[in-house]
Amino acid sequence: MRYALLFPGQGSQYAGMGRSLADAHPAARERFAAADDILGAPLSRICFEGPEDALALTENTQPAILTMSIATLDVLRAEGLPEPAAAAGHSLGEYSAHVAAGTLDFAEALRTVRARGRFMQEAVPVGVGAMAAILGLEADTVDALCREAAGDEVVSPANLNGPGQVVIAGHAGAVDRASRLASERGAKKVVPLPVSAPFHCALMNPAARRLVAVLEAARFEDPGFPVYTNVDARAVHTAGAARDALARQVAAPVRWVELVRAMREDGVDTTVEVGPGRVLSGLVRRIARDVRAFAASDPESVSEVVREIGGNR
Repeated sequence: MRYALLFPGQGSQYAGMGRSLADAHPAARERFAAADDILGAPLSRICFEGPEDALALTENTQPAILTMSIATLDVLRAEGLPEPAAAAGHSLGEYSAHVAAGTLDFAEALRTVRARGRFMQEAVPVGVGAMAAILGLEADTVDALCREAAGDEVVSPANLNGPGQVVIAGHAGAVDRASRLASERGAKKVVPLPVSAPFHCALMNPAARRLVAVLEAARFEDPGFPVYTNVDARAVHTAGAARDALARQVAAPVRWVELVRAMREDGVDTTVEVGPGRVLSGLVRRIARDVRAFAASDPESVSEVVREIGGNR
């Protein structure tokens, strides 16, 4: 078996996440307490209790998901989970992957993603941008209709999540035009997404420029195992390559389909999604049907992963 860790991104959060793990495992409690100390804010309370609107603020969402993911990983490691062959994360989750690989210190990553969330929110005024999921059309078709719909505005594929599942982002009007075209061209479904900003498109360039300074000031180490990047869909092995990929990632599409296929070609046959939700596991099963996919986010699912992958039990 050759397994990889996967870490979720924004949209996987929910009020109550991490509470059962923190109640059951000292390692998770300690990680949430550390996050509160690092940020000087009650992040754990927002995770455990909400309210949903506070958790949905991008500046809170990103450190909350990272903390939940690493707290879950702490528990898995305390239970004896062996080190993986590789890791990857969806958008924000790439930071969690680098914490797991030792590329970034947890405190450094937490402060960086809080700034990242703020920069992304401030790049586009609320209501100016939008995102929508296009189901049932292939990526090349969606890219072409985005170009047709753009006019003098921005709209482009933002998340290439799975076969026939592409998320687009850009100016609200252009996203609406592209959505209508997609419906006319045979999309099975077009779903507007309840997001506060249009992520992973050219409208995020101001955020990317601001983030570069934060990443340059952060200390990076060479990853302890390969981390596959969203922007290039290939593994990085050095601190410099990891930093560069994170800087470019904000305004570039998430190439998840290519990333999963690259991991499979490199021998990964099992994945463990670590953190809130099971979205990535579902996508893996659609992209690479012969890959076993597990998810860990609470005491019960942690126990299942330890039984299947190996550990103290």
